[in-house]
Amino acid sequence: MTVFEKKRAARLKWACRRGMLELDVLFMPFVEEAFDDLSFDDKELFERLLTCDDPDLFAWFMGHQACEDKELNRMVHIILDRVKV
Repeated sequence: MTVFEKKRAARLKWACRRGMLELDVLFMPFVEEAFDDLSFDDKELFERLLTCDDPDLFAWFMGHQACEDKELNRMVHIILDRVKV
């Protein structure tokens, strides 16, 4: 792992600590176990997802509301599918 990759991983782990337990239990295992397997574009998409507001993320992941951004919605489902495994 390069220095850049180590810094990126540390930054992502920090960004995954949300303040809502429901989101933490989704994001932390995902970034630790699945992030490295994503394509470059999906890694960028995951990072963009982390910039969204917690109430929106909560609504999307709990199924209360669908994300209108098709790409972000795809990433939500990638994470949810990973959790079901």
